Amino acid sequence: MSEIFVIGGGLIGMLTARELAMAGRQVTLLEQNRVGRESSWAGGGIISPLYPWRYDSSITALTSWGQQHYPELATALHRESNIDPEYTRNGLLIVEPEDSKQAIDWGKHAQQSLTNLEKAAISDCEPALTTTANQAILMPEVAQVRNPRLVKAACGTIEKQVEIRENCRVSKLLARDGRIQGIETDSGNLTAKQVIVCAGAWTGDLLKDFVTRPDIEPVLGQMILFRSQPGAISRIVLHQDRYVIPRRDGRVLVGSTLEYRGFDKTTTQVAKKALKQYALTHFPLLREAKIEHHWAGLRPGSPSGIPYIGPVPDIEGLYLNAGHFRNGVVLGPASARLMSDLVLGREPILPPAPYALDASRG
Repeated sequence: MSEIFVIGGGLIGMLTARELAMAGRQVTLLEQNRVGRESSWAGGGIISPLYPWRYDSSITALTSWGQQHYPELATALHRESNIDPEYTRNGLLIVEPEDSKQAIDWGKHAQQSLTNLEKAAISDCEPALTTTANQAILMPEVAQVRNPRLVKAACGTIEKQVEIRENCRVSKLLARDGRIQGIETDSGNLTAKQVIVCAGAWTGDLLKDFVTRPDIEPVLGQMILFRSQPGAISRIVLHQDRYVIPRRDGRVLVGSTLEYRGFDKTTTQVAKKALKQYALTHFPLLREAKIEHHWAGLRPGSPSGIPYIGPVPDIEGLYLNAGHFRNGVVLGPASARLMSDLVLGREPILPPAPYALDASRG
């Protein structure tokens, strides 16, 4: 019998299950569809928030821990699964930020490598970029992973340590007398003494009957993928909240929209046209490239993008690790470690108070 049930088979759930299994716990991971196929699969994979200086210090703390440990994690997942997540440090070039002084000050305080570039240096930094901008910021240490390969590697690793139940939808959390008793699934009830909800955009629905529940809602993001030549674009480029991410094999990912329309994941021609125009304006060489794919994912939106990591008040044995909004990939390793520290009673890697379910969020 499992000691701990983890609900949600995205990257957050899989990394949490991995941490617990590595500590010797018996873990069952429950996923309503296939593991890793929602927002974890759909995202861009930048190992940094898009404009990191605009976030709360609690996000910076999780980010910094994750960035420090990502090379080791990617290597371990590759070794254990034989699938390469393609961790690649090629830098983030941020064109025309409106708050460059704030960015420079933040970089010094957060001990993040950050360089202010003038017009000529922008072209030298990314020759393929066409821009009239006179100023940009380069974060040369920022890396990326390839989301589908990352989640496949995570799954390939944990399936040797964790019981994984796909196509198992959890419809209700069962609690009585102030503690978790079990979970109701479409294939029957399961008795549980410890449950961690990592259900992404679906988390709010699962906790809707509880007095204290997370403020999490689905936020749609649409993206497109070009097939180009390896090395044609060298940097991750961000401008006006949209980004271009070159993969090792020449594919170029372009995103993303922010749409509030519930759980509807329908892609639209309007979004595809806008993303394509953005890409071609900034990188004319993509005019010769084919759009290979257009898709959408549902991010777990939360106030200020601060995730909920910790116990659910008044319900012993019930925990939450969700609400990472646009930053699940970069925040995933630290969130999983912190969650496991709290469940196992270890010294936490970071002060947990900012991520508590009842913490104040801006």
